[in-house]
Amino acid sequence: MIPKIVRRGLPLLLVAVLSGCNTVVMNPTGDIAKQQADLITISVWLMLIIIIPVMILTIVFAWRYRQSANAKYEPDWDHSTKLELIIWGAPLLIIIVLGLITWVSTHKLDPYRPLDRIDANRPISASVKPLEVQVVALDWKWLFIYPEQGIASVNQLVTPIDVPVRFKITASTVMNTFYIPTLAGMIYAMPGMETELNAVLNKTGNFQGLSANFSGDGFSHMKFAYKGVTAGEFDAWVSEMKNNPGVLDRADYLVLEKPSAKEPVRHYGQVEPALFNRVVNRCVAEGTMCMNQQMHEDTKRNQMAAAIRQLPKDGSKSMLAEAIEMCVAPFNTVKK
Repeated sequence: MIPKIVRRGLPLLLVAVLSGCNTVVMNPTGDIAKQQADLITISVWLMLIIIIPVMILTIVFAWRYRQSANAKYEPDWDHSTKLELIIWGAPLLIIIVLGLITWVSTHKLDPYRPLDRIDANRPISASVKPLEVQVVALDWKWLFIYPEQGIASVNQLVTPIDVPVRFKITASTVMNTFYIPTLAGMIYAMPGMETELNAVLNKTGNFQGLSANFSGDGFSHMKFAYKGVTAGEFDAWVSEMKNNPGVLDRADYLVLEKPSAKEPVRHYGQVEPALFNRVVNRCVAEGTMCMNQQMHEDTKRNQMAAAIRQLPKDGSKSMLAEAIEMCVAPFNTVKK
């Protein structure tokens, strides 16, 4: 039997244990994530305006109308205009306020929207160019390409603080979710598509990123290290990376793309130009046609077909159709 004093102390023990948790979602170091955390806080407080009075009144009514209280019996009471105004008016006002906040924040925190500030006190000049990082979700690891620096890394992301970063995100085969809790919200990574995230980190440190969308056997190990550094430290890291002999070309990517879990961090000092675009358009393998090129050919063919349908119905139309078909017919794109 647990002593009474111990039972009373169990809630305090639980609070003490939880006090050691790192609630990174509510205490982020990135401005976008901070604004998102503020939205959560505001929404909770607005909802508590209704929840707290309801919980209090539940206890009050239970006490006031208990069997031994001899409360006033009013069997014919069925309406109170004041009570109806309170019951319906307060939730309606809260919904209106939440709607306005949602409308503004949905546009302001659009992941595709370029940043206009470093934090609440520092705006970004229009002349500032964001750092571009190309992100590829593989099975089950992450590839980060820095196109302007010509380097790449696996399962490690490094960005300077107080510098806007533009992530361009895609996936190799399966849909994943690119998520760094301290930086910003979740963004889907989808094969054959490119999504975008604009964010900024305001404090140096070592953090963690992950996939928040189940993608198979190695999903639980699909995490990566995220490091925020100063501008000088980032330049030094880039210089060190460029001295790495590793080269990420199309052949190496096809090997890297194969499913594997618990991949160690690796670096590439050189990256084949336009590799990310080939990943997005699914034409990394030698001899395959890129999706954007295929869509362009399809568009031309459809436009010509529409033009042919407008011609007079005579023999010249069929001859022209055959000639155009020969000109725009898709060719065999895979080398044997």
